[in-house]
Amino acid sequence: MSNFVFVCDTEKRPLNPVRPGLARRLLNTGKAAVFRNYPFTIILKVVATASSESITLKLDPGSKTTGIALLFDSKVIFGAELTHRGQAIKASLDSRRALRRGRRNRHTRYRQARFLNRTRQKGWLAPSLQHRVETTLTWVNKLRRLAPINSIVQELVRFDLQQLENPEISGLEYQQGILCGYEIREYLLNKWNRKCAYCNIEKVPLQVEHIQPKAKGGSNRISNLCLACEQCNQKKGTQDVKRFLAKKPDILKHILAQAKRPLKDAAAVNSTRWALFSRLKETGLPVSTGSGGLTKFNRTRLQLPKTHWLDAACVGQLESLSVVTSKPLLIKATGHGTRQMCRTDKFGFPSRYVPRNKFVKGFQTGDIVKAVVTSGKKIGEYVGRVAVRSTGSFNISASELVQGISHKYCKTIHHKDGYSYSF
Repeated sequence: MSNFVFVCDTEKRPLNPVRPGLARRLLNTGKAAVFRNYPFTIILKVVATASSESITLKLDPGSKTTGIALLFDSKVIFGAELTHRGQAIKASLDSRRALRRGRRNRHTRYRQARFLNRTRQKGWLAPSLQHRVETTLTWVNKLRRLAPINSIVQELVRFDLQQLENPEISGLEYQQGILCGYEIREYLLNKWNRKCAYCNIEKVPLQVEHIQPKAKGGSNRISNLCLACEQCNQKKGTQDVKRFLAKKPDILKHILAQAKRPLKDAAAVNSTRWALFSRLKETGLPVSTGSGGLTKFNRTRLQLPKTHWLDAACVGQLESLSVVTSKPLLIKATGHGTRQMCRTDKFGFPSRYVPRNKFVKGFQTGDIVKAVVTSGKKIGEYVGRVAVRSTGSFNISASELVQGISHKYCKTIHHKDGYSYSF
């Protein structure tokens, strides 16, 4: 079953989401109209008098993808996976930095130093990290306008729920909690990419392995732990890792380097979690938190597959869960284009100019359109993002790029908003 359909009344006040069948009947009988395609929302033609039920919004912030789930009465009625563009932002900033450094090294006019007016404010985040916070908050606000959300649950603390519940916890108590094994395994699964460290096999049960065996003086520190399949674990036994991998120097070098490597994605997520938490508190809704270990504990107990949106549904304290939707909305941040008015070749010389007017025949690049071509060589129906041309002959990116579609055949179904959508 697909996601529930969002509903708002004629004054755009959010109501309870309904099943797709009921939404279809409302549309066919003329009692409602399509208000938004992504996520699909209908608007009633009357003012609603019934009170709306409360819905919980759950978030699982990630380095590359954030899971989103809406729960009503322990039922997952909507799921989405939001893919960030942090790496694209970082690449653009690196390119800009290289160009500016090149200019400084050339013999050009003197530019006064500006380092004294570039102090960073308290709580500053790198642009690629700030983007993750702002994009997630954008979708929180969008969903609040489409559904009667009364609370938010966020996965905040990655690996240490016990200290939140008991600030004075210490010593052996850390090793006696019910979530201890889940916290450590979740960390190792992220660090070793869910593969065996010795043979790189994946999608098999993995065991926690001591790189330097305890029989040879190895410790239980995280830096001395990795993941191994049962066959490799038994084959290694209590051998020294250098002896075990004597004939595989490349793998040995990788394991020793990986053991000391910090978790880059986890560091990025941990940098933004508190910033996102404080911004969510500003919404005025009650915000509660849970850890990554608790999320995995809930997901394993409920026997759910590992996906971002189901991880979000399992965040926080949870007794039971019923998943009544199976197709999450896949949202990808694409940005709003560039302000660059002149395109250059690889040597930096102008190659072409961009028209000042972004709209052509009522369309702009990034709109999602439906084109029904009835004549010519490209007869068919195409749905996708459009790239406009001043001639009125557009390109449509559907499953594949289709060029030369006249604007006369195009109809806008979703205006450009900086995101692409799929299921």
